[in-house]
Amino acid sequence: MNYYHKFLPSLSTLLAPLHALLRKETKWTWSGEQKEAFEKSKNLLQSDALLVHYDVNKPIILACDASPYGVGAVLSHRMGDGSERPIGFVSRTLNAAEKNYSQIEKEGLAVIFGVKKFHTYLYGRQFTIVTDHKPLISLFNELKEVPQMASPRIQRWAVTLCGYEYSIVYKAGKDHQNADGLSRLPVAETGVETPAEEERVLLLGENGVPLVKADQVRKWTDKDTVLARVREFVLRGWPKRVEKSVFGAYVKRKEELSVEAGCVLWGARVVIPPPGRTDLLKHLHTTHPGIIRMKGLARSYMWWPKMDADIEAMVKTCTMCQENRNSPQCAPLHPWEVPNLPWRRLHIDYAGPWMGKMFLILVDAYSKWIEAYPLSKSTSAVTIQCLRQSFSQHGIPEMVVSDNGTSFTSMEFQEFMARNGIKHVTTAPYHAASNGLAERAVQTFKGLIKKSSGDSIEVKMARALFSYRITPQSTTGKSPAELLCGRKLRSTLDLIHPDFKGQVQEKQVKQKLYHDQHAKERHLREGDKVYTRNFGVGPSWIPGTVQTQTGPVSCTVALGNGQIVRRHIDQVRNRHVAYPEDLQSLAEPLTQDMEILAPLSGVVLAEAGEEGQDGGGACHREIIRDCSCGGGARITAIHQNKESTNLSTGLYLA
Repeated sequence: MNYYHKFLPSLSTLLAPLHALLRKETKWTWSGEQKEAFEKSKNLLQSDALLVHYDVNKPIILACDASPYGVGAVLSHRMGDGSERPIGFVSRTLNAAEKNYSQIEKEGLAVIFGVKKFHTYLYGRQFTIVTDHKPLISLFNELKEVPQMASPRIQRWAVTLCGYEYSIVYKAGKDHQNADGLSRLPVAETGVETPAEEERVLLLGENGVPLVKADQVRKWTDKDTVLARVREFVLRGWPKRVEKSVFGAYVKRKEELSVEAGCVLWGARVVIPPPGRTDLLKHLHTTHPGIIRMKGLARSYMWWPKMDADIEAMVKTCTMCQENRNSPQCAPLHPWEVPNLPWRRLHIDYAGPWMGKMFLILVDAYSKWIEAYPLSKSTSAVTIQCLRQSFSQHGIPEMVVSDNGTSFTSMEFQEFMARNGIKHVTTAPYHAASNGLAERAVQTFKGLIKKSSGDSIEVKMARALFSYRITPQSTTGKSPAELLCGRKLRSTLDLIHPDFKGQVQEKQVKQKLYHDQHAKERHLREGDKVYTRNFGVGPSWIPGTVQTQTGPVSCTVALGNGQIVRRHIDQVRNRHVAYPEDLQSLAEPLTQDMEILAPLSGVVLAEAGEEGQDGGGACHREIIRDCSCGGGARITAIHQNKESTNLSTGLYLA
């Protein structure tokens, strides 16, 4: 029947009761079920079910399927009317290893099984693979790459299929009954056990240590004077007195020592003579176990005096073990000395690349004040520029601590530190904990930025750093702002305090008392002649007249050109004028600008000193003011430049 199974579809279904009798553990029982199967199989042989001949001109279809215990395949021709006519059937059971495959691997095995069985019909021509397992469509698609995460078995099968010209399609299980039936009732291959998939070992290395056998131990024992005598003592009895320095370790165990095949045993352990101890230690240390594991392994098989000490010495001196040993135990903590004042020691570090930028982080060791600078690059020049900006606000520190980044170890950075009298300390390479304050500041900064809101990194930084600077620290109990600036930074939270206004007024009173110690109270009246501060082009102080008092310390001043300006009393100073009895000073040449005012009635100011007038020469400036001069006369005061030496100075009656 097995010879004709390729011509008989679903033959395994009929023969399943008969196949069950062939198992070793099954008792032979011929019942009606077996008899019925036998009769149906004979009728199937006499049926008119025919296979078609293979035709190179007709399309070929290979239908494959797998069940939990078998695989099957049907090779068919697609006829002119669209029907499928079988060319042959194949099926087989899965071995113990294949039954452990995942379902996708079983389905793939069915495809490979069918292709290999019908290789003669398929190789060299186009054919179609039909499966009811949709994942195989992409795994075995000749136009797609096999995923790298696919199992090695699937990848090997995909490489095997690369030698064929095929296309793979999906058919639902209900329409895939021909191959499905073969897989669920496979033909039992009696007398032939399908070999499990071969496992290959690419390399088996030798450790180079000779094996030590019991016969070799016996020979070593014969030659060793101490162990040979111990063996004799065990066989004939121990003497009352023995040399403890030589036999002390054996005397302690004499009740547990025995001899077998010429070898001395302590319990189940073989006592190894000195010549074989080195080789056995090397054998025990082949995979370089640790001291404890190596002792445990040795104690299961062998013993000799001071064996534990020999194992410890070997492991400690092993070069490979030392090179691959774990890091030593952490050293005791040596914290940095706490500075006496703020901004004496700074810890700096770079964070990033992060969010497309590098961030220079500075933290004060005393106050824990953090400053951050977003940068596009982390060169020494950029680092120095940021430090200059920070030092201009808070002063130059005594010490700066950094890691060994090139930005901090360059000659340019070292020169900058030296010019400013700063001691630069670098931490141990690759030991971030030495600069733990900066590392912690970097983590804190990143955490604050991630949780802050804002459209730009600058807004996020401003909000995050402000919140950090006003928050009391767990180590100091005060905020960084209090320790560095000596005051609390005002925030919106201050508005909820009920005594806020009173506190502000109290502080204002204190500030006024402190300020007024070095101040002088001044009073201005309407019409007072003053000099007021000029914030435009020209001299710093220009004359004017007080017009009105607008506040306790502010007033309005009328200038000579009719302009009225508002000034603080600190921006106004008294102006002293010259009276008629002082006019004799005008007879002398003027060397600087001055103004002459006389109590003369009806006087109008006029300009003089144009080039070519009264001897010529350009005047630097003329300041002309009204002055009363009795009888309605006009007096003009001409103020000349120091360089005008040819023009005489005097009073002119207009």
